[in-house]
Amino acid sequence: MSVVDRVRELIAPIVEDAGADLYDIEFAGGILRILIDHEDGIGIDDIKRISRATSHMLDEADPMPGRFTLEVSSPGLERPLRTEDHYQRAMGEKVKIKTLTEIDGARRFEGKVVTVDADGVDLITPSGSQRFAYTDISKARTVFEWGPTPKLGGPKKDRPNSEEAMS
Repeated sequence: MSVVDRVRELIAPIVEDAGADLYDIEFAGGILRILIDHEDGIGIDDIKRISRATSHMLDEADPMPGRFTLEVSSPGLERPLRTEDHYQRAMGEKVKIKTLTEIDGARRFEGKVVTVDADGVDLITPSGSQRFAYTDISKARTVFEWGPTPKLGGPKKDRPNSEEAMS
């Protein structure tokens, strides 16, 4: 069993008991990164509570040799996509994919996720529909699209005119 699988087995009940979802676990370069999520978003209090409980569990069970740094956070607005479940959650969203090798002369693609199955993902890109096998993807993430910038000062009707302000 890999370190990540062992950690997942140990902390999944902690995350579930806190009412959150275990989005992903990464262990690289001495950093154990645990990403948690919730359909209504994850707050700092949730992260602190899960981080403390996870730290205690890992100290007791000692699933990894040596020292490591524990990071517990949300996956963020532009979340990494590594598993079929990640792509399922991103259904209908815009994503960026980088492939291991060139496909039709390119390695970087952007489009909307339209189909996900056990073998790969289909995107609608500006050039049409494109199929990507998971084994061909080196990196992928969702793309957060910012809305229009609000005008400073808000709408005029909410601001008092100069006469009202002086009364």
